[in-house]
Amino acid sequence: MTTKKRVPWIPVAAVIVVVIVFGLLLWKGPWWFDGAHLRTKDLEPADGVVITGFRTALVAVAVALTAAVGLGYTHRNHQATLDQLEHTRAKDREQAELTRESQYTALYVDAIKLLATRDSPDGSGLTERLGGVYALERVMRDSAKDQAMVVQILAAFVRQRAAREEPDDEAISSQIHGVPKPADDVQAALTVLGRRPVRDQGEGRIDLSFTQLSRADLMLGRFDFAIFKGANLYQAYLAGTKLRKADLEGADLRGARLTFADLRVSGRVSGRGCASAVFGC
Repeated sequence: MTTKKRVPWIPVAAVIVVVIVFGLLLWKGPWWFDGAHLRTKDLEPADGVVITGFRTALVAVAVALTAAVGLGYTHRNHQATLDQLEHTRAKDREQAELTRESQYTALYVDAIKLLATRDSPDGSGLTERLGGVYALERVMRDSAKDQAMVVQILAAFVRQRAAREEPDDEAISSQIHGVPKPADDVQAALTVLGRRPVRDQGEGRIDLSFTQLSRADLMLGRFDFAIFKGANLYQAYLAGTKLRKADLEGADLRGARLTFADLRVSGRVSGRGCASAVFGC
């Protein structure tokens, strides 16, 4: 069952009243405003001039008022259209943001699954973990608010995959196998951490404490305020690496390439660089 749309009676009544008043003014107005000087019968040419002038002025005023009302109505409709357009744009932006968020979430979940892939005989595990590392880098670069989360995940990945061995086991392993380099997935995670975008959002300190990073390539990386406490950085490539206020307590830096490395006020490292960290002094 359909309902008829009601016409608002107040505007219609107002229009009818205005038309009636305008008609009366057009008809009787000259005598209402200047009746003392106008004849009601046997009009002279002078009377006709006054009457015609009044009615012409009245019509001009009516036209001006009508134009003003029309302009006001047009402006209101235009403003309503702009408001509707802005509302639509806001909805579109909101929908686009939700779409991007869902894409980032899906990419993040897939990347975490790839990072958790175990080694397989055909070597596909390493390939999938590398894919997970670079997928997280994509999330970090495209979504500023997710950078802190990605940084912490990659740091945890390095700590898990490259945990430092006990000193005795480490010495025996180096004698048998030599000084190992980090696995490719660990090196990729370190590289991504070192070249992360510079942003204002706090991302916390990169915790790489007690990790086996001998011969790791951290060249030109940004590791200011990072925690390398007890890390094995033997013969690591640290040329040009930013390590300002990094915590290097107990870190093994023997043989590390430190050319142009920024070690200003490194946390818990003495002025000579030999008290807390091992520099082979």
